[in-house]
Amino acid sequence: MAYDAWFRDAETGTGRWELDEIVYRSPTGGLLEVAHDLTLLKTRSAAAWMRLWDTRYKRTQWPYGSGVWGKKELVLPNVPDEHVVSLDEGGTNLFWAERFGREIGLPDLWVKQCGVSHTGSFKDLGMTVLVSQVNHMIKSGKRQILGVACASTGDTSAALAAYCAAAGLPAVVLLPRGKISAAQLIQPIANNALTLALDTDFDGCMRLVQQLTEDKKLYLANSMNSLRVEGQKTVGIEICQQFDWEIPDWIFIPGGNLGNVSALYKGFEEIRELGIISRIPKIVCCQAEAANPLYRAYASGWKEFHPITAQATQASAIRIGDPVSRPKAMKALMQHGGAVEQASEQELADASARADRTGLFNCPHTGVALACLLKFIARGEIKRTDRVVVVSTAHGLKFTESKAAYHCGGNLPGVTPHHANPMVELHAERQAVYDAVMRHMERTFG
Repeated sequence: MAYDAWFRDAETGTGRWELDEIVYRSPTGGLLEVAHDLTLLKTRSAAAWMRLWDTRYKRTQWPYGSGVWGKKELVLPNVPDEHVVSLDEGGTNLFWAERFGREIGLPDLWVKQCGVSHTGSFKDLGMTVLVSQVNHMIKSGKRQILGVACASTGDTSAALAAYCAAAGLPAVVLLPRGKISAAQLIQPIANNALTLALDTDFDGCMRLVQQLTEDKKLYLANSMNSLRVEGQKTVGIEICQQFDWEIPDWIFIPGGNLGNVSALYKGFEEIRELGIISRIPKIVCCQAEAANPLYRAYASGWKEFHPITAQATQASAIRIGDPVSRPKAMKALMQHGGAVEQASEQELADASARADRTGLFNCPHTGVALACLLKFIARGEIKRTDRVVVVSTAHGLKFTESKAAYHCGGNLPGVTPHHANPMVELHAERQAVYDAVMRHMERTFG
């Protein structure tokens, strides 16, 4: 069938702009969202949609083996298959965190490992959609676009650079100098993006990239562009699919620019409309205390929101004080009774290290979500029988500096490393090695 999608005003649900138009906001300045013809989509039964998506999942038929493009009808039906730019994103491990869950009294705990992806973060999910749409507009002759640009705290720039490189499109990334990890910085450089390190923070980069894309010669790739949300929403759908279309009770997800929060809700709302699920899980947006404008609004009873100047945090990818997608996130959280929590630098570092000891290898943003989960458990807000999913947004290998500082340096600002496992340096002698092993065993087993 000829399924259709278009832009509309996210606040009012009105207006219509075609996806081939270069537009990021409504005439009133509000954010847009991608709308789908749900009436036509509902002519296929819920059971038929589940069967179709299951037969495609992680298979080799282009492009439907992708966790995103396997749901193409509900993501970007207007783009022909030959214009899709995919790096086999999605289909990531839903890790049963059995040992960590047992330690914290939550036996049904799962971690959605979105960092096990081509560029090491969940940003691949949205970027495949956005770059495919740009590729389609250029190849179909509908728009003359010189390249694609974004502001980034690291992961967005990596994803944009990789997908543009695969499509043969120029990429321009604006980064806050000295505020992202070395692994994140080298990714767009290696993928041949024009990488601009600026003397500002992410919010300053975001203001500049919006100005840079005003004349429409460059296409804006940040999450205020609602095409990104269409890819990111599939993480929630995929979680349900991996649970054989059952719904978890809770989802904890890190929040910075907040596109991921509204994306989760959008995916759940749409598959509920299709009859695939009957309820939406409780979603908790987790912020670093150093960059917590949404938490402050939530703590005020949603009475007011004020941008802040985000402070230094290990969770550098969510060091954002003026999140662009805040209106969508607040609307969704209020409508569905979601919650917001925060974690200090001490809490997120210890939570990450503690979970790592059970076989995970968390980025600090996942540490934020884990720390917030521990607070909910301590307050008795989560039952032992609840099924809980923590969304891990990036691979821990992108943040080895902070892990090394925690375990081996002891010099993370404001953090006492309670779970440090420092390296032991010894002479290459049998007795010295034997003694070190025995001391370790005594500490471990008493």
